Amino acid sequence: MNEKTIVIIPTYNELKNLQSMIPLINQMYPSLDILIVDDNSPDGTGKFVESLSVKDKRIKLIEREKKMGLGTAYVEGFKYALSNGYQYIIQMDADFSHDPKEIKKMLEYIKNYDLVIGSRYISGVNVVNWPMVRLLLSYFANIYTRIVTSLPIMDCTGGFKCFRREVLSSINLDNIHSNGYSFQIEMNFLAWKKNFRIKEFPIIFVDRTEGNSKMSKKIVWEAIFMVWKLRLKSIFGKLN
Repeated sequence: MNEKTIVIIPTYNELKNLQSMIPLINQMYPSLDILIVDDNSPDGTGKFVESLSVKDKRIKLIEREKKMGLGTAYVEGFKYALSNGYQYIIQMDADFSHDPKEIKKMLEYIKNYDLVIGSRYISGVNVVNWPMVRLLLSYFANIYTRIVTSLPIMDCTGGFKCFRREVLSSINLDNIHSNGYSFQIEMNFLAWKKNFRIKEFPIIFVDRTEGNSKMSKKIVWEAIFMVWKLRLKSIFGKLN
């Protein structure tokens, strides 16, 4: 693949996962760069990535002062990617819930689309090892989002995606302050409203086996209010 591509992975205490994830991506996709955006993990995630980056120029690190959240981590990563000339920007989790093997399909689809989403719900429910409560919360959150916003995406809250740089360049990233679920919804909504071509393809989402989930009630409530905020902004022509 000739287009300059980077994989952005936000982290907080993901040392064990990255010890496996980074070598695997490097082996499978030797032409891809990897950017870790770490929120000053006390488990040494940042130091581990820094040591790798000294030996391998494909590995990049943004070390932040404190835990600042998923959305702001991605925004910093996106800004880095845009300022360093990357054409395709992939975002994914560090915990193997997103299978690196699916990056190959993503890079094929992005040739003909502007935003490609690895979807848990485009062909049924493809989620493994989640507690039923969390699965139902996620599934109905997506239905709720589609009803309120009319967003034509089955998995509005998924975090395994690939953007063309044109999508991110068209969005004022300084105005993006959401986190978690609501960050994913907001980015998808803005891409859709700007008439970019969006493709969902089915993936199997497997819950993490190492580390702890970052889910919280705050993230859920933020998403509930975000969909109405986006709808109202759209109605009054005040979108990003």
